[in-house]
Amino acid sequence: MRVVFLGTPDFAVASLDAIVHSEHEVVGVVTVPDRQAGRGQKVVYSPVKQYALDHGLPLLQPEKLRDPEFLGALAALGADIFVVVAFRMLPEAVWNMPPKGTFNLHASLLPAYRGAAPINWAIIRGEQRTGVTTFMLNHRIDEGNILLQAETPIAAEDNAGTLHDRLAEMGRGLVVATLDGLSAGTLAPTPQEGAATTAPKIFKEDTRIDFRQEGRRVVDFVRGLSPHPAATLTLRSPEGEEVPFKIYDVAFAPSVAGTPCRLESDGKTYIKIAANDGMVSILSLQMSGKRKNSVEEFLRGKDVSDWELIV
Repeated sequence: MRVVFLGTPDFAVASLDAIVHSEHEVVGVVTVPDRQAGRGQKVVYSPVKQYALDHGLPLLQPEKLRDPEFLGALAALGADIFVVVAFRMLPEAVWNMPPKGTFNLHASLLPAYRGAAPINWAIIRGEQRTGVTTFMLNHRIDEGNILLQAETPIAAEDNAGTLHDRLAEMGRGLVVATLDGLSAGTLAPTPQEGAATTAPKIFKEDTRIDFRQEGRRVVDFVRGLSPHPAATLTLRSPEGEEVPFKIYDVAFAPSVAGTPCRLESDGKTYIKIAANDGMVSILSLQMSGKRKNSVEEFLRGKDVSDWELIV
């Protein structure tokens, strides 16, 4: 089939690459406009754009998806089907354009974790399994009929980064299998069944760790935000300076309930903060404006034994 691919981040590149190396033909790629980033405001390409340029694929970067000029250029590509992986919400004028419709790859087992951050929320909420789903787009976000699904366990050592990479690789095969099935006429979309849950976008204010809950939940929260956007906390020095930190890895040891949010440190090898059922050890962290360190590396240059957690 003739395919137009719509996507932006690294997660989408794996699926685009799989289609390029399949029997299907990528006749166009749609991604976001270039942006400026960093102190020098250097122009940054999306990972999908870079892949398209490297492989000589026709590229469209519309500012507005309803723009008549963009819609005309999109229609001129003569695609049979559109494939969406980690892109913007599409208007009906786009998703209803190709004769075989438009399907999306989503990083959860729909209807679980509909929304922008399914990988993060599955870990934060302590799920034991997740997966990837292809489904047809319709008027409702992440509610279209399911085409195919693939499942994977969430291991205790997984964080959002490792799970992201595994699901991206799983998505490669699922996207091509979906194209093959739709092309052959052997794949029939089926309605979503079961309880729906949501996975809303995570903002900076959502990343603060709450140590007043169970330690296991603190661990899952940190795992679910590591390495990006990263869980956060703020410490106060004896002089009153408030210093924000990103936290990337923690461990939990249950104990007799004490005073949640109490900080303990020997100033050399450990930083521990009390949850409501034990102690959470900080294993790797990053002080604002500094590089990421193990707790031992960090404590060689900064003694926080008399600091306190800001709740």
